[in-house]
This record gives sequence, C-alpha cells and structure tokens, in this order.
Amino acid sequence: MSSEPAHPEASRHHDHGTWLVRFTGRVLVVCPKCGGRALVVPRPGLPTPKYFSELLFQPRRLTCAGCGAIADWTAEQRGGGLVGAAPGGTEDPFFRRPLWLQTHCAGRVLWAYDEEHVDALVAYVGARLRERHASPKMGMFVRLPAWMKSASRRDEVLAGLSALRALAGLSAPADRSGAAHERGDRPRHYGSLYFRGGPY
Repeated sequence: MSSEPAHPEASRHHDHGTWLVRFTGRVLVVCPKCGGRALVVPRPGLPTPKYFSELLFQPRRLTCAGCGAIADWTAEQRGGGLVGAAPGGTEDPFFRRPLWLQTHCAGRVLWAYDEEHVDALVAYVGARLRERHASPKMGMFVRLPAWMKSASRRDEVLAGLSALRALAGLSAPADRSGAAHERGDRPRHYGSLYFRGGPY
C-alpha cells in the first residue's frame, strides 16, 4: 500500500479530539463458539445515543452469522448507575472477546474495532502533517503508541492496516489471524457511573 497521498490535503490530518469510544458501535470479534468472525452491536430496538459516551453503557448483542451463536451483555449496576465499559486493548470492551481485526506489525500487535476504525487510523498514520484542534486528554490519536506515530514506521503500519481491512472481509474460522487471541490487556472499568433514572 502506497503511503503517498493522492491529493495534497490527504497529507494533512486534523485531530478534533476523536474518542476511541466512537468506534465501539460496531466491533468485529472472534466468535466464542466457532472461532469465526462475530459482530458486537447495541441490542436491537435501543434509541440512538445522544452522546458517543453512552455507547459504553448500552446493552450489547454478539451474533455470529457462521454458527448462529448469540450472547447478550448489560452494564454492571452500581447503586443507581451503570458502570461503563473501558475501550482499548486487543479485546472488545463488552464480552472481552479477542478482536477479529488484529495482525502482527513492527514486532507488536496492531488492532482495530471495525473498518471505520481502520480508515481513521489510515488517515492519521498516512498524514505528513498532523494538526490538533482539541484537548489531548481523551483523544484517540494522541494516545496511540509512539511506534504507530513514527514516520520511520509509516509504511509498515499502513501495510498492517491494509491487512486489517482485508481481514474485515473474511469470516471463516480458518481466516482468523494468528494474532487474534486472548492477551488479557483490556483496560479495567473506568469506575464512572451513568445515571439515567434507571438501567436501559
């Protein structure tokens, strides 16, 4: 995959403080039953969240088109609130299943939640000029590891992201990446609570 931009503006990335949680609305994971590709999404029938942060508290459903496996997740209750899931790491924030989109890259593991997440990373990694327009505290790009931001690793990381995009189109257990297994590196719960007059 060429890292040369097709248009001058493609070499410039504007970081408006995109949160990782934005990409948790659709997560590709390894099915717990057959080892193929399963999908984790908000449970059907729920209202569209007003804020991205609500995605961390919405009930989820895991479904596998390959074997028919289905599982549900609901946020833990604590007092009058719900404990939010914590995004990050190579497991999904809800069921703690290994992410489907994982590959070995630069001696590490490169991962993403879905194709939209991959595209966002490609836009950032491939940019020759990166401009920040928001506070770095919660932004996804500022928290990326140094090896992903390094200009010397750009081509290698872009090739890895290209591999992830290809994986997104595969679903059989035999298509599973050798990097997609449990590591126990998922962050702990934030400990933050969401109050909305009761659970969903």
